[in-house]
Amino acid sequence: QVQLVESGGGLVQAGGSLRLSCAASERTFSTYAMGWFRQAPGKEREFVAAISRSGGNTYYPDSVKGRFTISRDNAKNTVYLQMNSLKPADTAVYYCAARRTLLSDTARTEADDYDYWGQGAQVTVSS
Repeated sequence: QVQLVESGGGLVQAGGSLRLSCAASERTFSTYAMGWFRQAPGKEREFVAAISRSGGNTYYPDSVKGRFTISRDNAKNTVYLQMNSLKPADTAVYYCAARRTLLSDTARTEADDYDYWGQGAQVTVSS
């Protein structure tokens, strides 16, 4: 069982930056692809970013491409989401997720493909 704990959320003005962290309890963290998703009130969970187990491949939707950067430090069992040029539309609860991936160095972009989830971190962007 992988436990994921997000941190770094908060309130920021439009145009500002935040960095989310997600610490994993799993010693074999480097065998997991990781993803970030978000959910705003009344909306479905939305893909934000994903990274392969080595960190060599990253994925973003158009809505955050060029503004958000996902990275990981396998020595620290941690994945990060750097968010720049934040907009009020980015306001949501942000979740990190993990999927055991042994046969390829890729990551999925669908929430249903992930097996473990953190509790979420609130990000609020004021206009």
